[in-house]
Amino acid sequence: MGRPALEVADIFRTHGPAWRKQQAGHLSLAQLKVMSAIEQCRTAALGGHALHCDACNHEE
Repeated sequence: MGRPALEVADIFRTHGPAWRKQQAGHLSLAQLKVMSAIEQCRTAALGGHALHCDACNHEE
């Protein structure tokens, strides 16, 4: 089973900066931290994501 075509992180990465600017003063620090964590999910900043098949040792 592969990665979905679109994830929340993709939407946050694309539209997050403009949305945060528009919502300035209305978001808590906790909300901003959660958005940041979601945006960094599956990136090198958090170690990425690797799949490994034990049967053939294929890595993706």
